[in-house]
Amino acid sequence: MSNKAESVAILINALQLTIETHQDEVAELDRAIGDGDHVVNLQRGLNALEALSDELINLEWPPTFMKIGMTLMSTMGGASGSLFGTLFISMAKAAKDKQVDLATFSAIFAQGVDSVKQRGKSDIGEKTMLDTLIPVANSLLDDARNNIEFNQALESAKQYAVSGMQSTKALLATKGRASFLGERAIGHIDPGARTSQLMICAIADALIKG
Repeated sequence: MSNKAESVAILINALQLTIETHQDEVAELDRAIGDGDHVVNLQRGLNALEALSDELINLEWPPTFMKIGMTLMSTMGGASGSLFGTLFISMAKAAKDKQVDLATFSAIFAQGVDSVKQRGKSDIGEKTMLDTLIPVANSLLDDARNNIEFNQALESAKQYAVSGMQSTKALLATKGRASFLGERAIGHIDPGARTSQLMICAIADALIKG
């Protein structure tokens, strides 16, 4: 994360690639229990970020997080745009006047996830993106407290992202469109949890390689 200009471009491209690779799968998940437009909205947001790459590389991390959040909120639309936007806007506020390094990122990310919980009035176990985000946030916080080497912490975060995403298959949805399906939503992975997991793993892999 020390070479910010390079990191921003690499991370945005990694996010675009993983969502493009899995777009058909995510669209099918969303058609089963959602509105069917999650992946299209997400790709629109990521494309808007790519268009801002030259601007983002010249900003410090806090205004970068803020710009990302505002862009996702305004371009994605729907519940996902609001929630992903809230994540980054809260991270921007948490990062203000701080040196954003490996030691502080876990706390900044955890505050962002907490804001998503508040915005969505939801928590873990309700078949949403939080079933991916909360275990990852907790894993990063634990590893930071235990002074775990950063690449190892990223590998652990990936594992928690995958297990959190997979847990949604057995859950009853209590939020969003899926909640109207009742028990019929059981047996389907939540699309927001899946895209959150894909993006977390893509970011982790890019940072490990970097």
